[in-house]
Amino acid sequence: MASMHSTPFQTPDFFRLIDGTPGLVAHACAVESGDTLTALAVTVEFAGRGVTGFFSRRGIIFGGPLVLPGMSDALDSLLGMVSNELSGRTIYLETRNYSDYGLFKNIFGRHGWSYVPYLDIRIHTADREAMISAISSSRRRQIRKAAGNGAEIREPGSITDVEAFYTILKSHYRKKVRKPLMPWEFFSGAFHQKFGRFLLVWYEGKVIGGIYCPFLERRSIFEYFICGLDHEYRDQYPSVMATWAALDYACSNGIPCFDLMGAGLSGKDYGVREFKARFGGRQEEYGRFLKINKRLLYMAGKAGINVMSKLSVNENSD
Repeated sequence: MASMHSTPFQTPDFFRLIDGTPGLVAHACAVESGDTLTALAVTVEFAGRGVTGFFSRRGIIFGGPLVLPGMSDALDSLLGMVSNELSGRTIYLETRNYSDYGLFKNIFGRHGWSYVPYLDIRIHTADREAMISAISSSRRRQIRKAAGNGAEIREPGSITDVEAFYTILKSHYRKKVRKPLMPWEFFSGAFHQKFGRFLLVWYEGKVIGGIYCPFLERRSIFEYFICGLDHEYRDQYPSVMATWAALDYACSNGIPCFDLMGAGLSGKDYGVREFKARFGGRQEEYGRFLKINKRLLYMAGKAGINVMSKLSVNENSD
């Protein structure tokens, strides 16, 4: 389905990847007019285990639903279908928009979705010279220094390399992000199904960081997961090199846009946004739409995540 909102997260390949991952369920809802698909949403239901999983039962539409131009009625029907299928199964539903849904705010509102002003950062990669010029001088210096100190970028040669990346990523989420991470089977499935690209940072034959990027050919590539052993390998700048790896891949493969995805709430300080912004991207407020189905459980889960985040800050300040 061709739409200005198209992302790799609304494709059959993504649906199959999610549906084959334990703890995740893929739901596809679509509206047709004659033989034409006019609206589509692939929702990822997170049905985790244990107490954490119970309080984080949610449905996420990564990239937002697809809607053909002039088909607002189709979106209206689609949102009703999504709510009917998932409201009883999830604590909340959320769209993570990577394009402008401003024209549809009223429709979402009628179905009980509230708008949250999240930011996104996008980098134009059609012109390599212009892309490099937009990167801050300090970032360009770090990239040169890392390469001079032996950091290399390569795709994984085997599932063992992906596992090394996942080990770093899992530690990063446990110590700093303090939010649920996709299970290992998601990453192994992505590798075997060749959905997206793993671009890994190597030093002396060892994986020290990397990035996992789903993409649509000739359209956009996304920073879905990224990590690096920045403390242990300061002179190799693994997180910087991982981001550079995706930029270089986009330029080399005719992909005109690199989407760094989440950049935090508008008007609120967010360290990750500062890291991303120094690669020269433009901030966009595409926002998110949120529908809370079970408010008491939602508030309890949100409070738990806030406590875990504060514990993470305290641990890292020692």
